[in-house]
Amino acid sequence: MIKHYIKAARLRTLPLSVSGIIVGSFIAASQDLFNWKICVLALLTTVGFQIISNFANDYGDGVKGTDNNERVGPKRAIQSGVISPKQMLQAIYISIAITLILAITLIYISFGKDDFGNLLVFFILGILSIVAAIKYTVGKKAYGYSGFGDIFVFLFFGILSVCGSYYLYTKQFNFTLLLPAFSVGFLSVGVLNLNNLRDRVSDMQSGKNTLVVKIGEEFGKYYHYYLLISSFLFALVYTMLHYKSYFQFLFIISYIPIIQHFVVIYNNKIPKLLDPELKKLALSTFLFSLLFGIGLIL
Repeated sequence: MIKHYIKAARLRTLPLSVSGIIVGSFIAASQDLFNWKICVLALLTTVGFQIISNFANDYGDGVKGTDNNERVGPKRAIQSGVISPKQMLQAIYISIAITLILAITLIYISFGKDDFGNLLVFFILGILSIVAAIKYTVGKKAYGYSGFGDIFVFLFFGILSVCGSYYLYTKQFNFTLLLPAFSVGFLSVGVLNLNNLRDRVSDMQSGKNTLVVKIGEEFGKYYHYYLLISSFLFALVYTMLHYKSYFQFLFIISYIPIIQHFVVIYNNKIPKLLDPELKKLALSTFLFSLLFGIGLIL
C-alpha cells in the first residue's frame, strides 16, 4: 500500500517544486545571509505543499471523473482503484498536519517569537499555500477547472517561492528579485501548460477548462514558447544588473535541453508523445535553479 502512496506523491514533481527555494537560498547565500536550518525546513515544507497538491489533484480529478480511460498520461491512484477516495482524503489530512508543523517550525526559527508581524504574515501565507494546493482540483469551484491554474502556479512556484525564501533569510526584499522569480515561475507554468497540452482533449470532454482548452492547441503552443523565452530573458536581465563574474552565465547551460524541448513541442502532432517532455522540462527547471545559484557564489 505504501508504494501506491509514494507513486501518488509523484516524486518526479518534487525537484520542480523546490526550484524557487533553491534560487532564493542561493541569492541569500551570495550575500552571506544563508542559514542551513532555514534552508532544510524551507525545502521540506515546500515538498509537503507539493505532496498535498498531488494527493488533492489525484482525489479531485478522480472523484470528478476527469482521470478516465481517455486520459493520455499515466493512471492515477484513485483512477486505477489502488487507493480509495476515503484513503486519499486521510493521506491529505496527514500531509497537511506534517506540513503545518514544518511550516510553523520554519517560521519560528526564521523570525523568533517576538516578530509578530512576520510570524503572522508567513503563517497566513502557509495556510494560503495549503488552500491553493487543495482547491486546484477539489471542490465545485476548483480554479484548475476554470483556467486559473497558471496564475496560481506562477505566484506560488515563482514569486512566493523565490522572494519568500529570500525574505526568510534576510528579512529584506529587493524588487530585482522578481526577475529570477519570474524565470522560475514561467518555467513552472510551462510544465503545467505542457501537461494541459497533453491532456487537452480529455480535459475538454470532462469539463476541465484549462487555459489550453480555452485558447486551443495552436495558441497553447505559442503561449508555451512565450513562457520559455521570457524565463530566459528575465534571468539574463537579472544577471546583467548584478554582474560580478562570468560564472553567473552558467544557467545558460540549462537552456540547452530547453531548446531541444522547444523544438519537440513545435514539431509535435501527437499529444501522448508530450509526456516524456514533462520530466525533461521539470528537471531542466531544477538544473536552471542550481546553475543560476551556483553562478552567484562562485
